[in-house]
Amino acid sequence: MFKSLCGIWRLQSPAIRAMSQYPPIFKEPLLPPQQDDEVREQFAFSPIKAAPSNVTSSAFDHPAVRKFTNIIMRGGGKDLAQTLVAKTFERIKRTQIQRYNEASAGQTDVAPEEVLCDPLQVFLRALENSRPRLQLVPIIRGGITYKVPRPVTEKRATFVAMRWFKEAGREKDRTVRFSDRLAAELISAANNEGRVVRLKQELHRQCEANRAYAHYTYG
Repeated sequence: MFKSLCGIWRLQSPAIRAMSQYPPIFKEPLLPPQQDDEVREQFAFSPIKAAPSNVTSSAFDHPAVRKFTNIIMRGGGKDLAQTLVAKTFERIKRTQIQRYNEASAGQTDVAPEEVLCDPLQVFLRALENSRPRLQLVPIIRGGITYKVPRPVTEKRATFVAMRWFKEAGREKDRTVRFSDRLAAELISAANNEGRVVRLKQELHRQCEANRAYAHYTYG
């Protein structure tokens, strides 16, 4: 009898609000932050909830940058990895602005419009120029291991290119910082030059040389 009365009371009682860290007067944060004046006026005198810890308002926030940060990270030190990426972008910005000023003054043969000053665009272009289209997969046939060329997915190609950039940044002298070396490699790759682009071209040449074994993929 008591259980049935409790069930009836639950059905007739209003919905109970779940416990929350913030009172109802707090508004949800706008992600990413809005620069519109009307939106600012609406949130000028209203309390706002804290944004999630995995969200940033950085101008360089991009899924590829976040993935690259995770690849650089070692031993769970994500703060250090984010700092290295930020310093790399800063070095790219300084270098490209200097080249832009030299091009504007006529000191180089490059037109000022061809110089990318946005570090994010430099990074994305370098990544696009460094993605391999093929990969070599070892396949055993008759006790012999053959390196068979196969097409690579976009996700795998992005990972391989980012790993090449990380290795290129670590292969440096003691007097050269990781961020400076990495920035130089990204700028070179954005111009379709540098060590990482040569690695991609060498991989494509090896795939072309082993194209006679391509039929082992379906054997």
